[in-house]
Amino acid sequence: MKQLTDEQIERRLSEALTHFSSVSPDKLVDGLLRTLDLTADVDDEFVFPALNSTSRERIFGGQVIAQAIVAADRTVDEGKHIHSLHAYFLRAGDETKPLHFRVHRDFDGRSISNRRVVVRQDEKVIFNLTASFQTPAEGFHHQIPMSSDILPPDQCLSALELTARNPDILDEHIEQMSRPRPFDIRSVHPQDKDRTAHQYQWFKTAAPLPDDPLTHRAALAFASDMGLLSTAMIPHGLNWTSPGLFSTSLDHAMWFHDDFRIDQWICYVMDSDWSGNARGLNRGSLYTEDGKLVASAAQEGLMRVVPNNG
Repeated sequence: MKQLTDEQIERRLSEALTHFSSVSPDKLVDGLLRTLDLTADVDDEFVFPALNSTSRERIFGGQVIAQAIVAADRTVDEGKHIHSLHAYFLRAGDETKPLHFRVHRDFDGRSISNRRVVVRQDEKVIFNLTASFQTPAEGFHHQIPMSSDILPPDQCLSALELTARNPDILDEHIEQMSRPRPFDIRSVHPQDKDRTAHQYQWFKTAAPLPDDPLTHRAALAFASDMGLLSTAMIPHGLNWTSPGLFSTSLDHAMWFHDDFRIDQWICYVMDSDWSGNARGLNRGSLYTEDGKLVASAAQEGLMRVVPNNG
């Protein structure tokens, strides 16, 4: 593998920081909150408006998961909170067209409610989600502890620093990889000699959020789609910019175990125990900084390398 000089890394990092800092943290987080602000249409239907323009080829999957959670929650009794979701990505969405959310009230019990959310664009279903909501209850408790090998966030490189230092990321991809986001991300990836399918990252929103627990759970669902699929790429020496690689999420599942704030550090510990048939399976555990396991996630994604016949 080629090595970058200190001068090259400094130049690339400066470019990444300039691009990432072009929007203030408060404005980025305001944009995240606007994303979760759906307009009620007819009964149990909601709309998210089209954007005037976009730099994305398709809607980010975590956004639609978060929005579907919000839509489903609006039809559930106030005392119940989402504890699990299972979702499928069916078609790529277009940010310049409105999204239509239809909520189906499949079940309402004394302590559990179940909802299905079907998301359409141009009259075609692009995404569906099933979610379960529960009234908080006392019960048995155990959890797998967070590994003692995990470095605290202040000892981890920022996502921008990792991008600047990675020789596999070409100069022309620096701007794309440093797109302004509403999250502060600190990542740890395996060294070149270690291609074990395991990685972790710390993240929190770039500015404080309101106290509403739903906002924090929806924002965590949004963030849970960042980086998880790349775990299955590690054993194969691939990343998002690998020539000929096409990857996309197929499904996403998540379980919420306890309350948390996503404007405080969350550690996303990720692993992948299988890939094959052009798919990769990924799992994630989400911990607070004091080691409390607050959520779990799983995702299968498509991974194909298209040969370059040119």
